Amino acid sequence: MTIPWIDITVGWRDVLDILLVTALLYRVVLMAQGTRAGAAMHGLLLVIVVYLVTRPLGINTLNWILENFLGSLVLVIVIIFQRDIRTALIYMGSRRGLFSSARQKTNAELREKVADAALYMAQRKIGALIVIEGAVPLNEIIQGGVLLNADISRELLISIFWPGGPLHDGAVVIQGNKIAAAGCILPLSTLVQGKQDYGTRHRAALGITEDTDAIAVVVSEERGVASVAVQGKLTGGFDAAKLDRVLGSVLEKHT
Repeated sequence: MTIPWIDITVGWRDVLDILLVTALLYRVVLMAQGTRAGAAMHGLLLVIVVYLVTRPLGINTLNWILENFLGSLVLVIVIIFQRDIRTALIYMGSRRGLFSSARQKTNAELREKVADAALYMAQRKIGALIVIEGAVPLNEIIQGGVLLNADISRELLISIFWPGGPLHDGAVVIQGNKIAAAGCILPLSTLVQGKQDYGTRHRAALGITEDTDAIAVVVSEERGVASVAVQGKLTGGFDAAKLDRVLGSVLEKHT
């Protein structure tokens, strides 16, 4: 195919190349939306734009700094996005059958049981932290807890977090259609130092979702509020219908 006004011949390989690069960039942008990687990406784009604008103006010192920075761009990207690159590679390498009817049925049952248990505990101000594994395996965290491999039920989740129980202070990790472990220790977020209303459970919920694509449901024993953490962001104040709807939406995207 020839483009007459530009005098460039475009073959099918060029079209395929453009389509593949476009699809890759689109996926990267989607994965980075609303994350720290997205904010850093905006910063990198701003640096590139500043360089392109100032270069013709002959601003030598600034151009020299930007040229040296952009010359090491690949290394800078690897350093800044190392956590996100690792998560993305694991995620792409272990995608499951998201759109099968069996998977959708499992997700519906899972979110109903988790939502019912979380709201029951919220009404009674029982603290809880339930982590649902996504594509990134949580085997190390599971091995650090008390292994259960139990069927998921509202009653079991409530009994695990009942005050005074031996496992109520840790997190429950759900893997597939099983409660894999309880009493698990999670990494705490380091990005919420100024949030005075975030306790240990909330920081742990944010920490695990910053490092992986897991979903965390956390119940505050002080305020009696159920919240959901996804990609390092916490949203709370749910009733039964809204919590079920939010869990359904994020489970469809992340598991």
